[in-house]
Amino acid sequence: MSDTVSRRSALRLLGGAVTVAATATGTLAAPARAFWATPASRRVEALIARLTLDEKVGLLHGADDPKSLGQAGYVPGVPRLAIPPLRLADGPAGVRVTAHATALPAPVLLASAFDPALAREYGEVIGREGRALGQDVLLSPMVNLIRTPYAGRNYETFSEDPLLGADLVAEEIRGIQSQGLIATVKHFALNNQEKDRMSIDVRIAEQPLRELELRGFEAAVAAGAGAVMGAYNKVNGTFACENKPILGDILRDDWGFDGWVMTDWFAAHSTVAALTAGLDMEMPSGNYFADALKKAVLDGSVPEALVDRSLRRVLSVMDRFGLLDGSAPARPGRDPRAGARTALKVAKAGATLLHNRHATLPLTGRAARSIAVIGPTGTIPFVSGGGSAHVVPDHAQSPLDALGARAGQGAHVGYALGEDLFGKPLPGTSAGADFEGQGVAPGATWTYDGTLAVDDADEWTFYIHYSGDRPKVLLDGTELFPPAPGLGEFFAGGLIGAAPDGLTVRRSTLDLTAGAHRLTITAKGRDKGQLFRLRRTTGATRAADVAEAVGAARAAESVVLFAYEDATEGADRTALALPGHQSELIEAVAAANSRTTVVLNTSSCTTMPWLGRVGAVLQMYYPGQEGAEATAAVLFGDCDPGGRLTQTFPVSEDRHPVAGDPHRYPGVDGTEEYSEGIHLGYRWYDAEDVAPLFPFGHGLSYTSFEYAELGVRPDGDGLAVGFTVRNTGRRTGTTVAQVYLGPSPDLRLDQARRALAGYRRLELEPGREQRVTVRISARSLSSWDPERHGWVLGTGTREVSVGVSAREQRLVGRGQVRFRAAAGRP
Repeated sequence: MSDTVSRRSALRLLGGAVTVAATATGTLAAPARAFWATPASRRVEALIARLTLDEKVGLLHGADDPKSLGQAGYVPGVPRLAIPPLRLADGPAGVRVTAHATALPAPVLLASAFDPALAREYGEVIGREGRALGQDVLLSPMVNLIRTPYAGRNYETFSEDPLLGADLVAEEIRGIQSQGLIATVKHFALNNQEKDRMSIDVRIAEQPLRELELRGFEAAVAAGAGAVMGAYNKVNGTFACENKPILGDILRDDWGFDGWVMTDWFAAHSTVAALTAGLDMEMPSGNYFADALKKAVLDGSVPEALVDRSLRRVLSVMDRFGLLDGSAPARPGRDPRAGARTALKVAKAGATLLHNRHATLPLTGRAARSIAVIGPTGTIPFVSGGGSAHVVPDHAQSPLDALGARAGQGAHVGYALGEDLFGKPLPGTSAGADFEGQGVAPGATWTYDGTLAVDDADEWTFYIHYSGDRPKVLLDGTELFPPAPGLGEFFAGGLIGAAPDGLTVRRSTLDLTAGAHRLTITAKGRDKGQLFRLRRTTGATRAADVAEAVGAARAAESVVLFAYEDATEGADRTALALPGHQSELIEAVAAANSRTTVVLNTSSCTTMPWLGRVGAVLQMYYPGQEGAEATAAVLFGDCDPGGRLTQTFPVSEDRHPVAGDPHRYPGVDGTEEYSEGIHLGYRWYDAEDVAPLFPFGHGLSYTSFEYAELGVRPDGDGLAVGFTVRNTGRRTGTTVAQVYLGPSPDLRLDQARRALAGYRRLELEPGREQRVTVRISARSLSSWDPERHGWVLGTGTREVSVGVSAREQRLVGRGQVRFRAAAGRP
């Protein structure tokens, strides 16, 4: 919960307040290792002097790895000078290579625990495994804010709140780098959507940029992150990877970052402008930083000193991690058991109980002995999202098996599909094909030209499962599965993109009339041959699946219905409702059994028109390889649901910060405007007096807590907020005490009605109480003044409240904030 500050200007509170870096626990944060405060080592300077221009350029762009481990990137070394190569792996929720790794819960689930110490442990697992799996650089963590609920990568980041995101990213980086793996904070900056991410021009004013989006990146720099990844998008008219105001003025000059800046993959757009602005490395290849950079040096367009500057940054970080002198510790072996323990711990800690009517949960008595499990993700472990967050797990148990094991011998745990993700055998086709397993030999081409008989007009969804090149399937002359645009061919989600047996899956939905339809297929075996399946679902098959689920619900004492939403890099969500026909399934099942618990394996917030009909809702996001066991533990009450929402859930599609305003999202004519200013997330709901479905910070416990005895007092340049929390229930439970701060009466700047200023996660036994002190730092008491281009302390009487969400305040008090004479200017 540290409130980190920059090196050079630090907090620089205008008016003379002293700069501090403090934690929400009331203790001062340990200063980050001041690597940037020392000159570049003689070793680095000696290497730069000996490198040829070709060798220098070769260290500033990616290349193909001759011994690839399946990682995302590779930078060749210089063998004659003993400069080793760098392997760079994706890793927001575990190390993404071809080998098995611990599949940790999604970062948004980690964030839901409101526990920076747990973020550090999470980072330690990734750091150890990254090195064990032959990697040198981790392309993570991501700290972009959750701004739009449609963003396809919301699950890869932490929160809509800048303080929480800053605290967690700093500790995760410390954990990663404590194991000798270089961390890369991304995506700098404002990459808060996937729609048009390669080109969108994000327009934002100075105050919200500094107060919101940049706070997490500043914390990452202060924590010692070795690298920063530039974003795809433009920022105020200039591509982020050649944007001097953010790369040079803010990142380098203001924060003193001396690590290296790399592009996101294929995010470079220039040579001279990018290098001059502060970009150091182009990934994953060298369109601009290979031959083009060498030519620019030779013709005088770029001084070789700028190339040396970038080299110095890269080599200095490598030197810091012992990669140049051989002092890096030997690569450890993997410890899958330790990784699994942390994965389970995080999934339990972040499990968030949103709704619990009539004590539906925890499952006890007859409700725990007679259970109907419903939904496709009841039997298919939903481990992670798609794209760069996908990890090959060591193992992953199905929720059905975990619930059956936990219910014990003699219990009845039944299952019904409810919603079909992978289709049913295709009926009514001409002879000559086995569409449930058609093989194609290596080098062969298999063709089919026949008919598909449709008895009644209906909506059909076709599914192609394949192991090689996707077969070309035409229905009445129209291709059913054309190539997906952009990265859609590669990133298809962590659940629906692959069948349980590993075959790749694509879908196509259309309305078919009754009668015969011409079906033609061409499938190529290529070098290895392949296997493919062609399946379908229809309105009739869906009705049968729902009827089976309703029957199972009626026969059981309780229902656990697993619902999904499969997000991936490269695509935003198109709606906030559950995809497919899941809402209708939930309505039908809940009508049959009021003790229905919906477990949400979703990427972000979800609208819930069915909320009033179900007994409970448990938000589990993408829970990693131990998600099934964690879910069972929470459902049966073996542990308290310890998570709290790090983002606001809206009531409907038209009641959230970017609803109805295409200029805010997804942009108009290539430009997106952050016209909400500082009122992001829960701040917007407060400013507009819009009631959310569930507010930021919300989460229920199986016990009850009482908050009392609020006291607010000056504490250095901040405030100390003291209060007592007591467990008034009959079970050990978890609460997250949240301290919110009101606006300063003395500032003529836009301010939030309330903003998170500190928090504390507490676990208390029945009847126990604890006195808590949460410190509000000078940074949280300050606003960015765009006229002075600096932080100003918000003096005067400030409202301080303690609550369990942004909308449920238990205690309200006042604190007096005054200027203090500074001992000296930072």
